[in-house]
Amino acid sequence: MSRKAASSPAQPASYGEAVQQLEQLIAGLESGQLPLEELLGHYQRGTELLRYCRDRLQAVEDQVRVLDERGDVKPWMPE
Repeated sequence: MSRKAASSPAQPASYGEAVQQLEQLIAGLESGQLPLEELLGHYQRGTELLRYCRDRLQAVEDQVRVLDERGDVKPWMPE
């Protein structure tokens, strides 16, 4: 097993979990208290989580677009 695969954290269980992890990573990065090695690890994990969130948002947007094209979704009208 490669070293990267062994040390890579698992995918988040949900979009909400990914956002929560990102918020924690950002707090750690902004604290200024992390050693350089941990800063790099936090940054790398943050980019993975951001990519996951973007992919999930794109998938939902694509689903909404398909539903909209089929006419199953009505436009939202504020009251």
